[in-house]
Amino acid sequence: MRKVELSYSFAGRRAGGWIRNPLMDLLHAVQEQGSISAAAKSLGLSYRHVWGELKRWEADLGQPLLHWEKGQRARLSAFGEKLLWAERQAQARLAPQIEALQADLERAFAAAFDDTAQVVTLYASHDDGLSLLRGHAVEQAGLHLDVRFCGSVDAISALNEGRCLLAGFHSSLQPGLGSLTQRTYQPLLQPGQHKLVGFAERSQGLMVAAGNPLRLQSLREVAFRRARFVNRALGSGTRLLCDELLARDGLKPEHLNGYDRVEGSHAAVAQAIASGDADCGLGIEATARARGLDFVPLLREHYYLVCLKEALDLPPVRALRELLRQPAWQDLLAKLPGHAPWRSGEVLSLTEQLPWWDLPPKRRQQKA
Repeated sequence: MRKVELSYSFAGRRAGGWIRNPLMDLLHAVQEQGSISAAAKSLGLSYRHVWGELKRWEADLGQPLLHWEKGQRARLSAFGEKLLWAERQAQARLAPQIEALQADLERAFAAAFDDTAQVVTLYASHDDGLSLLRGHAVEQAGLHLDVRFCGSVDAISALNEGRCLLAGFHSSLQPGLGSLTQRTYQPLLQPGQHKLVGFAERSQGLMVAAGNPLRLQSLREVAFRRARFVNRALGSGTRLLCDELLARDGLKPEHLNGYDRVEGSHAAVAQAIASGDADCGLGIEATARARGLDFVPLLREHYYLVCLKEALDLPPVRALRELLRQPAWQDLLAKLPGHAPWRSGEVLSLTEQLPWWDLPPKRRQQKA
């Protein structure tokens, strides 16, 4: 079976719900015009180019496309006729989807052709608030968030490597936690180089089946009852949280039935539980509620945005900070289960929020 690749181009006007193919355009022109020269003229191409392309396609496909009879009207071969028939059938059947795809692409590219639109590339640990913000930012400020969800560590690494303008990560407020988080984040975030922006406070906990049939209230109970657990991948903030909670409770990874089973997002963990393939996993309340699961809160945490110092006052970052401070956004965020606005849009001191650096007071003030 021949493979099909799709492509698109920019045009001054909509040409209808069609995916163009140069070979089909050539065959249709020959069929309509009755000669290669007339087909070439109708397409604005030279006779030599059209003749060469038809011969090239015949060699590539291994079958004749035309009856090459000198002095006779150009006619498509049986294979050429079938190609045009198959394309017409496919285009007619897929017309609604093609129209929708064209519209989606046009909306996506509208920002590039709009001088007033701004784009912020954001690598971030998954948060339903960011998904909500994406639509709100376009509607209210013409600000397009190019969000790539990944682990917190991967997000900050992407920022440091220049692959994004902002990164999103989270850190627990639970007393007694933080040593592993510190060892992980501290080499990546440096006072004077990075700037924090407040975003939200949210609940992390156990996502469990509706009704919490196993009556799970902690990771200790998950381990004791050998509940089927789903973990998050290395590099995610929730994986760090899992390891911190295990260490605090005197547990080891092997005590969890499923510690080595990983999923790439809160949503994937929730889906495993909703389908009955697992009993529980760590995640955020908003994701659990959205999939009809119960949620056992274990702790509160802050979700931060971070950028390099020199990016803090760039127009798109400044526009995002202003948007986050608006009551309309904060009211919207507050409706998300387990979420609350928390110093949203404010520039925060790195050393005060994440006090892992042993700096003298004067130098701390300069660096933060």
